[in-house]
Amino acid sequence: MRSIQRRLSLGLVSVLLVAGLVVGQVSLWLFETGLQRYLESGLQNDSENLLIALSRDPQGLQLDERRLAPAYQRPFSGHYFSIEFGDIHWRSRSLWDSQLPKTAKPGLSSKLQPGPDNQMLLVLRSEYKRLGQVVSITVAQDYSPIRASLKQVQRIGLAMGVAALIIILMLQRVTVQRALRPLEIARKQIAQLQQGQRSQLDAQVPLELEPLVTQINHLLAHTEDTLKRSRNALGNLGHALKTPLAVLMSLTNDPRLAAYPEIQRTLHDQLEHIEQRMNRELNRARLAGDALPGAQFDADAELPALLATLSMIHGQHLAITFDSPPNLHLPWDREDMLELLGNLLDNACKWADARVELRLRQTEVGYDIQVQDDGPGIPEGERDQVVSRGTRLDEQTAGHGLGLGIVRDIVDAWGASMQLTTGEWGGLLVTIELVHPANGATTA
Repeated sequence: MRSIQRRLSLGLVSVLLVAGLVVGQVSLWLFETGLQRYLESGLQNDSENLLIALSRDPQGLQLDERRLAPAYQRPFSGHYFSIEFGDIHWRSRSLWDSQLPKTAKPGLSSKLQPGPDNQMLLVLRSEYKRLGQVVSITVAQDYSPIRASLKQVQRIGLAMGVAALIIILMLQRVTVQRALRPLEIARKQIAQLQQGQRSQLDAQVPLELEPLVTQINHLLAHTEDTLKRSRNALGNLGHALKTPLAVLMSLTNDPRLAAYPEIQRTLHDQLEHIEQRMNRELNRARLAGDALPGAQFDADAELPALLATLSMIHGQHLAITFDSPPNLHLPWDREDMLELLGNLLDNACKWADARVELRLRQTEVGYDIQVQDDGPGIPEGERDQVVSRGTRLDEQTAGHGLGLGIVRDIVDAWGASMQLTTGEWGGLLVTIELVHPANGATTA
């Protein structure tokens, strides 16, 4: 959400800056052009007034200074004129010792011209015929105060534009946050889906999000229904195969097969292998089909009941304990975690003499699970066979083998690692290192 807000803010700032600069510059150019046209009209009137001030006497054309504006009499007043006809040249007293620049052609000069006292002049040259003679009249006005005023207006406009931009960005941030609030609510609801706190998203959403939420809810309902049917089918398959397998297993003890000991032993081993392989594959299929996120594992709520059940199964002589931080929630599916810990602890209880311990620890990248017992353990040279696929060490005793095989399947599905070592009590120590899903591990 923050990245979307950041991109929208950057995009809006870019558009507003470009648009503001273009509009501001064009507005100033149009304003200045209109102002120059207005000043040109005033200069034209001054030029015509100077033409009227020309009169003829016996000595020829003369300039009646009584008709001149006072600004032409004051030095460096910002208003100047120059009159030329023939060899006669008149200029205003305001020019003092300076001369007006000569323009290439009649009309308003396209550029400002330098004038006296470092002034910048707007110059207009006009040509008339007066009393049969061509008269060239050049009038000018100081444009520096107007240019300074325009720059001040530009600075004020820039400050107002920056203030308006800040206000617009604040309003845009509020608007975007309100517009994206339904997406944030949907994100939180999806997180609740992952934690098993809800099964669907709320349907009361803006019209734009309604198709998305409808499709997600439809997918969730379809996935949940498929998952239920798959689990029911797997359960039915397991129950349906138990009786035939039990019958076949009992037939291997039939006295009629005693005359064929090799066939009897082969049938017994293969049927036992089929039974164990079926249990493993059914559990693997259940893990693979668990696509719908469920409730996460709460150690404080789940472990006491699990340990109590194992104590009832294996006898009260076992001391089954667990050590974990308070309020520990593991970000994996509750059923899968119970399957993992249940098989680890059940395997340890089968071989323990008196003690079994479970330890849960949080690490920098995830969590560590350690289960140890005080039983005989597994020789170091045979540990790789236990964790290798399709190998078991429990030919005579139902111990290390099926349980650890199921655990290995779950660990592989989660992208974790499992190690078998000798614990401090001399028995088997199983250590599983789980990487938190946020750090790149899968959650099956």
